[in-house]
Amino acid sequence: MEQTERLERMDQPGGCFAGGAVTVALAGNPNTGKSTVFNSLTGMKQHTGNWAGKTVAHARGHYRYRGCEYNLIDLPGSYSLLASSVEEEVARDFICFKRPDVTVVVVDATCLERNLNLVLQILEITARVVLCVNLIDEAERKKIRVNLNELSRILGVPVVGTNARAGRGLQQLQEAVRRIARRLPPAGGPAISYSRPIEEALALLEPAVRRVIPAELSSRWISLRLLDGGSAFNRSLGRFVDLDPAENDRLQAMVTGARARLREESGGKSTADLVVSAIFERAEEIAGKVVLEPEEGVRRWDRRLDRVLTSREYGIPVMLVLLGIIFWITITGANYPSQILAAALFRVEGYLSNIFFAAGAPLWLHGILVSGAYRTLAWVIAVMLPPMAIFFPLFTFLEDLGYLPRVAFNLDNFFRKAGAHGKQALTMCMGFGCNAAGIIACRIIDSPRERLIAALTNNFVPCNGRFPLLIVLATLFLGGGPLRSLNAAAALLAVIVLGVLITLAVSRVLSGTILKGLPSTFALELPPYRKPQPGRILVRSFVDRTLFVLSRALIVAAPAGLIIWLMANSQIGELTILESCARFLQPFGALLGMDGYIMIAFVLGLPANEIVIPLMIMSYLNAGSLLELSSLGQLQMLLLENGWSWLTAVCVMLFSLNHFPCGTTLLTIFRETGSLKWTAAAFIIPTLVGITICFLVAQTARLLGLA
Repeated sequence: MEQTERLERMDQPGGCFAGGAVTVALAGNPNTGKSTVFNSLTGMKQHTGNWAGKTVAHARGHYRYRGCEYNLIDLPGSYSLLASSVEEEVARDFICFKRPDVTVVVVDATCLERNLNLVLQILEITARVVLCVNLIDEAERKKIRVNLNELSRILGVPVVGTNARAGRGLQQLQEAVRRIARRLPPAGGPAISYSRPIEEALALLEPAVRRVIPAELSSRWISLRLLDGGSAFNRSLGRFVDLDPAENDRLQAMVTGARARLREESGGKSTADLVVSAIFERAEEIAGKVVLEPEEGVRRWDRRLDRVLTSREYGIPVMLVLLGIIFWITITGANYPSQILAAALFRVEGYLSNIFFAAGAPLWLHGILVSGAYRTLAWVIAVMLPPMAIFFPLFTFLEDLGYLPRVAFNLDNFFRKAGAHGKQALTMCMGFGCNAAGIIACRIIDSPRERLIAALTNNFVPCNGRFPLLIVLATLFLGGGPLRSLNAAAALLAVIVLGVLITLAVSRVLSGTILKGLPSTFALELPPYRKPQPGRILVRSFVDRTLFVLSRALIVAAPAGLIIWLMANSQIGELTILESCARFLQPFGALLGMDGYIMIAFVLGLPANEIVIPLMIMSYLNAGSLLELSSLGQLQMLLLENGWSWLTAVCVMLFSLNHFPCGTTLLTIFRETGSLKWTAAAFIIPTLVGITICFLVAQTARLLGLA
């Protein structure tokens, strides 16, 4: 009735709903370009938030087409509507119970058969569907042809081929959405013919279901879900249509009888297994009719590549080699730009000092603003900008190419053996960019226990803010000999591998103690390899990562540098505050292979990891050294003058890898868990691990006479 009234309103002059905009749901598997379609249609007219009562993010936007307003709801990426995850539950409930005017399902043209599983399930709920076959350009490049007209005939819905990144086919997609919104197809149809036992069980149950649900809903599909017996779907029925199957005696009796008959007729097989099998068979049948694969002589280089990159023998070694090459290029390429930037910025410091002195400014003001704030800012820029400007584009290149999901695939088995969820490999990879982003990415893990394990261990991989420190120290202290840059890259790679191993070890301990449980299973999709877009890579890596990290560091570094200067120039008795704190922390720092000034830098670096090494520099400079740094070589001299050795550098790198998360990450953990207890655990666990490792390394090296 509701949709009939809306149809009448749409026949008003102008052809738009008089009562409001058209609601369009955007569904699809992950890695199909669904977000690109959403962004291309809505532009900047969008906002994000969380679904009510869920930690799953969503985006909403709107666009106008032929004078009509369309509200576009970007549903979470889902492989199925059988609701094995929160994302799938959200997508299922919105399509089934919120009844959008149109549902656009985005599929990948290069792997249509796999994506059709979701399409067939949605068609059982509603026939108000437009199929968007995206990435048509990649299919053409791989010589895969999809007969869109035949696919439309088989499914009974409009099918549009698109290349959303280039804007190809989007107007045709909007027109198809408009046409579906103007007509009134049935609520849903038998897109799939199931086996005889299921069809007989449905025939028994469906009449009873039809009597107790709204007419707009698909009684066939709801009957299938009731045969599954999932408690999550029963809760959704209670929430959206005020129906609790357990309290409806007649319906419950029919469900019990249908299940018993199904078990008897199918030899004990579960409904879910029978349904999934039928869906896969139907998807395979349709794909066989509409997809023309490349001729036998055409090389399927992507599959050949995956045989190497994801194999048991070569997957991990190739991954390590690729990361090593990235680190080597970063270290080799960052040296000279760092020296040039440092020289230029400290030349500016000289000009600023002359201006202050010529203006007769008091020495304390010069000290706070120039020696404190500006000098720290200069070192943040000189030390961090060059390596980030090289590392992030290279890392983004691998991401754009489609290699990072292969990294997660290679590590999946290790995480399952550690008692954690396989998707933790994905959240860990996100942590390489930003640990806070890695924490948010833990939402993709359905199990609360495994999601918590992933959140508590995400800090063991270095984020953007810690890479500059690791790169600089590896270059200065661990890159000796004729193969300086190669040695430094190998040392940095070893630190990364150690971080992954510690992540696995701590995950294993947590899953066997305070967070006991069995690891769950999941399907990890490997997206097709895609041709990287240089312009997009440069923009994303420089604007979204390099400038973001640098700006955050600068915002925090200026006041931190000012605090260090004040501490170094304010006395309590015969010692400055900085010297007093350093002496207090010196015994503890010495046990860990470091010193008091280093410990102060880590404590004051809580707001952002990016400022730890600039704070160390400021502490040493304000502790008596008059050296004005203009190169990485002079930075090495400063550290050596203050008692650094290779052991100090190793312990600082290890403690940087294993210590409390930054303030942003801790706040994110609290927001995601809603618990001060688990936020405190996220602070304490890596810190204790770091203290233990540094203590063992330092004392062992001294015992063996190596330092």
